[in-house]
Amino acid sequence: MIKVKPRGNESVQQLLRRFKRLCQREGLTRDIKRTSYYEKPSERKRRQSRKSARRAPGT
Repeated sequence: MIKVKPRGNESVQQLLRRFKRLCQREGLTRDIKRTSYYEKPSERKRRQSRKSARRAPGT
Protein backbone atom coordinates (compact mmCIF):
# COMPACT_ATOMS: atom_id res chain seq x y z
CA MET A 1 0.00 0.00 0.00
CA ILE A 2 1.30 3.43 -0.91
CA LYS A 3 1.12 6.08 1.79
CA VAL A 4 2.01 9.72 1.32
CA LYS A 5 2.34 12.08 4.27
CA PRO A 6 2.29 15.83 3.71
CA ARG A 7 5.62 17.58 4.19
CA GLY A 8 5.67 20.86 6.04
CA ASN A 9 3.80 23.43 3.99
CA GLU A 10 3.04 21.18 0.99
CA SER A 11 -0.09 21.90 -1.05
CA VAL A 12 -2.65 19.30 -2.03
CA GLN A 13 -1.60 19.51 -5.70
CA GLN A 14 2.03 18.75 -4.81
CA LEU A 15 0.93 15.89 -2.57
CA LEU A 16 -1.22 14.41 -5.34
CA ARG A 17 1.62 14.76 -7.86
CA ARG A 18 3.98 12.94 -5.50
CA PHE A 19 1.39 10.18 -4.96
CA LYS A 20 0.92 9.68 -8.72
CA ARG A 21 4.69 9.52 -9.23
CA LEU A 22 5.00 6.84 -6.53
CA CYS A 23 2.17 4.84 -8.13
CA GLN A 24 3.96 4.97 -11.48
CA ARG A 25 7.26 3.84 -9.95
CA GLU A 26 5.57 0.89 -8.28
CA GLY A 27 3.96 -0.09 -11.58
CA LEU A 28 0.50 0.27 -10.13
CA THR A 29 -0.96 2.29 -13.01
CA ARG A 30 0.41 -0.15 -15.59
CA ASP A 31 -1.11 -3.06 -13.68
CA ILE A 32 -4.51 -1.38 -13.42
CA LYS A 33 -4.55 -0.60 -17.14
CA ARG A 34 -3.60 -4.18 -17.97
CA THR A 35 -6.31 -5.72 -15.78
CA SER A 36 -9.06 -3.26 -16.71
CA TYR A 37 -10.11 -5.42 -19.66
CA TYR A 38 -10.09 -9.14 -20.46
CA GLU A 39 -7.05 -10.41 -22.26
CA LYS A 40 -7.17 -13.75 -23.99
CA PRO A 41 -4.47 -16.23 -22.88
CA SER A 42 -3.00 -16.30 -26.40
CA GLU A 43 -2.69 -12.48 -26.36
CA ARG A 44 -1.03 -12.63 -22.94
CA LYS A 45 1.53 -15.16 -24.20
CA ARG A 46 2.21 -13.05 -27.29
CA ARG A 47 2.72 -9.92 -25.17
CA GLN A 48 5.08 -11.73 -22.81
CA SER A 49 7.12 -13.19 -25.67
CA ARG A 50 7.48 -9.72 -27.24
CA LYS A 51 8.55 -8.35 -23.88
CA SER A 52 11.20 -11.04 -23.42
CA ALA A 53 12.43 -10.55 -27.00
CA ARG A 54 12.97 -6.86 -26.30
CA ARG A 55 14.91 -7.75 -23.17
CA ALA A 56 17.17 -10.28 -24.91
CA PRO A 57 20.17 -8.50 -26.48
CA GLY A 58 21.37 -9.37 -29.99
CA THR A 59 18.40 -11.48 -30.97
